Amino acid sequence: MLKRVGASTIECGASFFREGAAVAIGEASFPAPFISGLEYSSPARGTWNIVHTGMLIPEAHEIFVCAAGCLRGVVLTAAEMNAEERFSTVAVRERDLLEGDMEQLIVEGVSDIIGKLTARGKRPPAVLVYTSCVHHFSGCDIEAAYAALKERFPDIDFTDCYMNPIMRKSGLTPDQLMRSRLYSLIKPRELNKDAVAIIGNDLPTDEDSELVALIKASHKRLHEITSCQTYEEYQNMGEASLYISYYPAAKAGGDELSRRLGGRHVYLPFSLDYDEIEAELDTLCGLISAEPPNHAAKREECKKALAEALKVVGNTPIAVDYTAVPRPLGLCRLLLDAGFNVKRVYADSFSGEEKKDFELLKRSHPELTVCAAVHAKMRFTEDVGEHYLAIGQKAAYFLNTDNFVNIVEGGGMFGYQAIIKLCTLIKEARLNTKPMRELVQIKGLGCGCCV
Repeated sequence: MLKRVGASTIECGASFFREGAAVAIGEASFPAPFISGLEYSSPARGTWNIVHTGMLIPEAHEIFVCAAGCLRGVVLTAAEMNAEERFSTVAVRERDLLEGDMEQLIVEGVSDIIGKLTARGKRPPAVLVYTSCVHHFSGCDIEAAYAALKERFPDIDFTDCYMNPIMRKSGLTPDQLMRSRLYSLIKPRELNKDAVAIIGNDLPTDEDSELVALIKASHKRLHEITSCQTYEEYQNMGEASLYISYYPAAKAGGDELSRRLGGRHVYLPFSLDYDEIEAELDTLCGLISAEPPNHAAKREECKKALAEALKVVGNTPIAVDYTAVPRPLGLCRLLLDAGFNVKRVYADSFSGEEKKDFELLKRSHPELTVCAAVHAKMRFTEDVGEHYLAIGQKAAYFLNTDNFVNIVEGGGMFGYQAIIKLCTLIKEARLNTKPMRELVQIKGLGCGCCV
């Protein structure tokens, strides 16, 4: 008997999904609902990568030391964001690996690039050197290479960065490491009790968020790397006595910065839960001696915004994905509790911070479908027979909808303002279409792409 493989489906609610790539949350396991295996990368590219993030250090130059095949993607990223002048490569070839001169290749390759930049009058104040998995496989003494570079160029600040896929499944991820290295070049300064730094974000924090508004209302000097225009402005962040992070991948970097410079790091995770928002804003106000907002009034403002958005959206099915906000389950719970018809969430795993939301949704909305985003069976878009409103690029791509909220990494939102702004974006997405297939293929949403 012949059996067709690779096309089996299971029915989940009113839609059909390929087996192993979707599960009702009532039957899902935490934190990983799906078996890890062969992965698919969709063409939704709005999330930032290590090239984009490194470019946040003003005037710094990035040098990738990698095999030629690995360089293709990062070269295209630099070209797409019109940053070729701040980006160079050193190609690792087979003979370098066989002859055991990997350290020398790093030192001489980086030195050659710095020499050419200097000759053109563009000597950088800082250089980010990205090594790859081949250096770790070969036992390359990376620290010795950096020591030689620092001795050769004492006027240039060097930091170690990594393009290493073997780091994805254990320890700090490449994203966490990159956000940590983003502040590794800041030199110690006398700490200023009236200076605060928001750290770890690719996107600037919204000016109208409670986080920024409260800091400025308390007359503190606010630093954020996204607003730095020069290397000196970047170094001025060293005066901050308080570091605040709210994006999960930034927490490890904030802890490291605190250990190295001596300021206090406080992690106030992005949340859409009223009680957690209230507790975090109270914590912030205690740290900066500010008057807390009127929480009752703010909650009512959020509920009003949700009700108004629901009038516009009605019973339109909604899908959320993990690239839009750090806690997609929290967003699902917020919308479901407000009466929205959230039917899908695209995520391959969930962070420990989402445990509460997972358990609550498991009991209150067990029919909510969790869909994989990188499972190999997700390589085809799906005709589900319904027109969805998507929150996030991957959900928009998989459901082939032009009605979507085009944000990544929380979009710079924080606090009650995040709920109110999301409601505005949801209404806009329902009323207006966007050219989804054109937009989602552009790398690094908000990084200044020239395409």
